[in-house]
Amino acid sequence: MISNRSIPRATVIPVLAYPDVNQAAAWLCDAFGFSVRLRIGDHRVQLNVGDGAVIVREIRPNEVNAALGMGHSLTIRVEDADAHCNRAKAHGAKITQEPVTHPYGERQYNADDFAGHSWTFSQSVADVHPEEWGGTAEQL
Repeated sequence: MISNRSIPRATVIPVLAYPDVNQAAAWLCDAFGFSVRLRIGDHRVQLNVGDGAVIVREIRPNEVNAALGMGHSLTIRVEDADAHCNRAKAHGAKITQEPVTHPYGERQYNADDFAGHSWTFSQSVADVHPEEWGGTAEQL
């Protein structure tokens, strides 16, 4: 694959629509610790998320209500789920599940952002083979 400085290096790049792209980018940076990678006019912002990325884009006129309640969510890996949760709370995130340690070796919490997008933040706390908790490993 050719490298291109105009797009994040991540293989998977979630794109979320918001009514106000700059407000969304600022809030996500403040609440979740992301950073702005690139702004494209006033309709799109690329955000750095660890070694991954999220793109925030403007809601199109024909999808005014389509951005909410579509069953999508994002999972972002973090170093410390508890500290990250506290930061998110302090910036107004709606915590829908406080940090919990799961048998599959992840400590996770769930939050909704100001526009209703659902996020899961996950801290690896143990290296657990999927078969130990009932998963079926195909390609690890």
